[in-house]
Amino acid sequence: MAAVGDAPGLLEAVAGHAPDIVVTDVRMPPAFQDEGLRAAVLLRAERPALPVLVLSQYVQRAYAAELLDSGDGTGVGYLLKDRVGQVEEFVDALREVAAGGTVVDPEVVRQLLRRRRDPLARLTPREREVLALVAEGRSNGAIARQLVVSEAAVGKHIGGILTKLDLPPADDTHRRVLAVLAYLRN
Repeated sequence: MAAVGDAPGLLEAVAGHAPDIVVTDVRMPPAFQDEGLRAAVLLRAERPALPVLVLSQYVQRAYAAELLDSGDGTGVGYLLKDRVGQVEEFVDALREVAAGGTVVDPEVVRQLLRRRRDPLARLTPREREVLALVAEGRSNGAIARQLVVSEAAVGKHIGGILTKLDLPPADDTHRRVLAVLAYLRN
């Protein structure tokens, strides 16, 4: 058994210990974006039958879909972190994944199956207001001044917007631009 603090440590620990199962968070240091998920997908590419259970704070459909498509399609799980507090459910999920089954949080299933007509419907009124200002080309500082909030609050709203619009971090896309495009399409 090993406990690690970042994605490179996870990859190294799996190589050194050959565990029966890997439990990781989607977000890991240093950037707290999708390092844990990327490591899980890489591990399953190297060892397709390696059971992996990924935990996430929010429903992120793109993350769930990528994980479920990884490896050989068996021994994979994607749970929201609040399930960890329900110890019996969490242990059952661990056993199921370790045995080669697939476990997906019910809320994730709901999100994966749900077709949203309005991708902005999940946004709060304040998040819609922030997104409208982003669409006008305003910086976080300008948005903060106009709404009379801190830049940190604006950053938190933008993070919520990106999460709710299923725009995970990626090297080849600019998530703010994609969020504005979603806004303009509506």
